[in-house]
Amino acid sequence: MFMYFLTFQSLKFFTKRLVTTLFLSTFVATIIKRTFLRPKKIEDKKLILNLMSVLRKKGYEGSSLNQLAQAANLNKASLYHRFPGGKKEITDAVLDFADEWVKVHIYKLLSDSSIPPIERLQEALKLISEDLYDHGHEMCLLRALSMDAGQGLFGSKIKGSMTTWIKAFTLLGIDFGFTKEEANDKAVQVLVHIQGGLVVSESIGSVEPFKAVLVAIEKLYLKE
Repeated sequence: MFMYFLTFQSLKFFTKRLVTTLFLSTFVATIIKRTFLRPKKIEDKKLILNLMSVLRKKGYEGSSLNQLAQAANLNKASLYHRFPGGKKEITDAVLDFADEWVKVHIYKLLSDSSIPPIERLQEALKLISEDLYDHGHEMCLLRALSMDAGQGLFGSKIKGSMTTWIKAFTLLGIDFGFTKEEANDKAVQVLVHIQGGLVVSESIGSVEPFKAVLVAIEKLYLKE
């Protein structure tokens, strides 16, 4: 009888320990999930685009962390949690995103020899107008960041992105039948046209100059 009592008591003890362990395991798992696996407050692509909108308008020096946090719909602590390096890390991330966009949507398209050159050009200009510059309402990120301290901090990335643009339009020009030198010259003219159109459009408060340069770029590649 005594042995049965001990066995029963032992069973109660171990059952209690097991229940306690399971409870603590569940509790700890819940805390970990809530702390480390909670869904992000704002989706990454949207976050970068919101941050980009500030940098486009204000440049690097003109953009404050308060403005960036407000645009991202985050408080400053949450913004620092995402970007411990502060404004420089934010700007690097935005530039990387923009550079990847150009590689995927412009370079890949313009270098695709399976598509007729005129179709590539027209589609690229459409993407540039609609997706990149909102029909001329958005300023160029690379230009905004090339001012003041931005050039010193991000000059190599800015140059790299510009080079990708030039390479893409150079390849297109070659497929149109121009020599490599002619194609390169036209590619540089494309950038000059776009930047000039955006600056003038912003200055006079009308997107018509930007629309006009898109037409001019298409004519640039059409041989008489």
